[in-house]
Amino acid sequence: MGKKQLNVRVDATTAEMARERAEQQGISMNQYIERLVQQDMGEAGLRFVDAAAQFMKEYESEFLAEFGEHSTADERQGARR
Repeated sequence: MGKKQLNVRVDATTAEMARERAEQQGISMNQYIERLVQQDMGEAGLRFVDAAAQFMKEYESEFLAEFGEHSTADERQGARR
């Protein structure tokens, strides 16, 4: 996968903190920023899964009433024919 250049403006303190953290981890500033974004996306994914689980918990009785406890997609399709 090709790399894309981004230009980001941050205040001097933030830039210095980022430089120090990258250096402490023995990685480039680019690698450090890339990891931060990837970690953030991972957290967003976890939040999505948590929200979906909460939704299913809240609406479980409605799903069971509609589809039954052990209903499969094939069974539901056959029942509609």
